[in-house]
Amino acid sequence: MCYSQIDSTTINNDLAEPQDTLFIMQKSPWGAVLRSAILPGWGQYYNESYYKIPVVLGISGWFVYNYLYNDDLYKQYKILYVNTPVQRYKEYREFYRDQRDLFAIYYFLAFFANLVDAYVDAHLFDFTVTEDFLHKSPMLNLRFNF
Repeated sequence: MCYSQIDSTTINNDLAEPQDTLFIMQKSPWGAVLRSAILPGWGQYYNESYYKIPVVLGISGWFVYNYLYNDDLYKQYKILYVNTPVQRYKEYREFYRDQRDLFAIYYFLAFFANLVDAYVDAHLFDFTVTEDFLHKSPMLNLRFNF
């Protein structure tokens, strides 16, 4: 005698929930990246993460400000060293050039982090934690007001 296992997916098909639902993302991750590449913070606006926009713009602005500040000092000490070849002016010139280059690197790292944040945030836009799907019951939400 041969026995076989019964396929549990075929039992009670009338009671089962339909499995033909299609999930469509509301936000395009690459669209958010493109927006952030054009204007830092625009991808965060697209993803409705409004609190991140001042952070992105503030950090980017700080790095651009320091880049320009160090570039101005580099140019000043370059002119001073060309006109009066004092060794100290050459050291200052090299120091401010190195600082300027570091802030350019910092800016591009922050720009890349902005793109990654926009991409990940668009992927997680539809993610919700409001219902316990295992037990089909709402989850406990706590709010602290100070």
